[in-house]
Amino acid sequence: MSSKEELLKRMSDGVVDMEEDDVAEAAQEFIDAGYPALEGIMDGLIDGMNRTSVLFEEEEYFVTDVLLCSDAMYAGLNVLKPHLPEEDPESKKKAVIGVVEGDTHDIGKNLVKIMMETAGFEMVDLGRDVPLQKFVDTAKETRADLVCLSTLMTTTMSGMKTVIDLLKEAGIRDEVKVMIGGGPVSKNFADKIGADGYSQNAVEAVRLAKSLLNIA
Repeated sequence: MSSKEELLKRMSDGVVDMEEDDVAEAAQEFIDAGYPALEGIMDGLIDGMNRTSVLFEEEEYFVTDVLLCSDAMYAGLNVLKPHLPEEDPESKKKAVIGVVEGDTHDIGKNLVKIMMETAGFEMVDLGRDVPLQKFVDTAKETRADLVCLSTLMTTTMSGMKTVIDLLKEAGIRDEVKVMIGGGPVSKNFADKIGADGYSQNAVEAVRLAKSLLNIA
């Protein structure tokens, strides 16, 4: 019988090594042993995807590798997700997420989306290269609690401030929290443009979103 730590490591390593079957097997063992599904997702599967995104940033992994890693993560997610506690749809917080206009890098954004859905958020995914006004229009239409902006390029960072300015112009800035993330972005930059928070990775993004919206 493997320990909890061994199974978490197996899931994380399996994602990085693109081993779908092994990840699914480890996830099943994790559930059979009575461990909480959310822990398996956060500390196993997502840990593996965070390690994968570091390898991608360091150019050791390419897009095709990342896609195979995410296939392995989904194999584990399919096993663990049905064992998550049920959420009341009415109490779900809603977040609009997307990569700002001019940038098509969406691996980090996709990770955050998966993590936040798993943590019980209702996610409205606008995709990549999103026109800045669309974030505002969608936040208004869906009565979102949160707007999540991502970019991996320094040239498109200024778009994040524009979105915040547009939210103010639309008169809804006080109704939504704005969090930002991506390679060139920092906490200082978030403070400078008036965002509510910055997260370095997908796990941190969930913690930040919960603290911004006062969710336990």
